[in-house]
Amino acid sequence: MATQTAARIEPRTEQTRPTPVQKRWLVRGLDQAGGKLPLFDEDGREIDPRTIKSCIRQGWAEPWIANPIKPDWLVCRLTDAGREILGGA
Repeated sequence: MATQTAARIEPRTEQTRPTPVQKRWLVRGLDQAGGKLPLFDEDGREIDPRTIKSCIRQGWAEPWIANPIKPDWLVCRLTDAGREILGGA
């Protein structure tokens, strides 16, 4: 009798690279105080929450402060791992 095991989601162990969209967002935190990442792109459009959440999962960004006016917005900052993946110290 064959047994089935439940599939588990394991953290990624291999080094991954940001997509062009993720990189464009992360780079903007390099020159900001505290590594603050923008809520909007250069054209004034809101950054896709999927991009933000993906970068958080990878450890390149982290939630920073809660926005009391817009609690659904993810205000984040660049992590050391984010700086490292971008090649910036």
